[in-house]
Amino acid sequence: MTMPHSSKRNQKRRINLQPPSMASPHPSFSRSRSPPLLSRLRRRPPAAALFLLSLLLLYATWRAFLAPSPHHLFYTFDVVNVYPHDPNAFTQGLVYAGNDTLFESTGLYKKSSVREVHLQSGKVRAHHKMDGSLFGEGLTLLGERLYQVLWLKNEGFIYDRNDFTKHEKFTHEMHDGWGLATDGEVLYGSDGSSSLYHLDPSTFQALKRVTVKYHDREIINLNELEYINGEIWANIWLTDCIARISRKDGQVVGWILLHELRDSLLKSGHQGFDCLNGIAWDKENNRLFVTGKLWPKLYEIKLRPITGQLERGVEYLCPIKSYL
Repeated sequence: MTMPHSSKRNQKRRINLQPPSMASPHPSFSRSRSPPLLSRLRRRPPAAALFLLSLLLLYATWRAFLAPSPHHLFYTFDVVNVYPHDPNAFTQGLVYAGNDTLFESTGLYKKSSVREVHLQSGKVRAHHKMDGSLFGEGLTLLGERLYQVLWLKNEGFIYDRNDFTKHEKFTHEMHDGWGLATDGEVLYGSDGSSSLYHLDPSTFQALKRVTVKYHDREIINLNELEYINGEIWANIWLTDCIARISRKDGQVVGWILLHELRDSLLKSGHQGFDCLNGIAWDKENNRLFVTGKLWPKLYEIKLRPITGQLERGVEYLCPIKSYL
């Protein structure tokens, strides 16, 4: 979502970011004292055998959900460059527009804005302050026009990228405005639920809506979006994770784990910053940028696949409250 944690306590329940402790799911068996499983099943009545088999199937299903599948890859990262970022910018949308230029949408009532930012210096080159009653959200660039959605409204604005004073209002069919992205033809939107919307950029009607899932579990809190190489990448609100989503069917095809960025800010003495939010992609140079709400830095990162089996599944690496 969008509000800082302190201002949302009366509007949203707080989500525990720490994974719950859990005993090892592997019971300990002594081979010298226990006969093989099939032998034990043969000795039991059919009802008892069926009950045990049911338990085994449930356990196998549970373990399959906990453990990452080889078809659902996990990624960590290497930092390529670090750039300054306005620590007062409550980042809700981020777009790379070429020539080391970023467009950014910021939130919070009485502080929301659309701005043009120089990548290397972090300097704000152009700034449009929005009406104090509006809460800026996701932003994307299609042609020469910037599209922005608003929190708690099914409305948004279209800006001339070269002149923010030239803008018009539109309405859309999402329940709320959180994230926005485009592949150059269709707009993709999120409203904080598990829904990924395909929107017509001319009428803003929903052409399609898919439910985002991982291992048949719905992923909620889809926040800022970016279109990258045929996928939709989504920040998951109040986590340090980015989900890589198939735009066709909503299946999560990968997870990017960025916990170390928050850790590095804390170790550097930074405080008062909010959650990870903001993904921008430089298609021509294959550069990936990420930042967060009230973060003093913007990072260029390069992804690196995590090899081997993870000890815990994504519901532990990312908060369990992000799942239905």
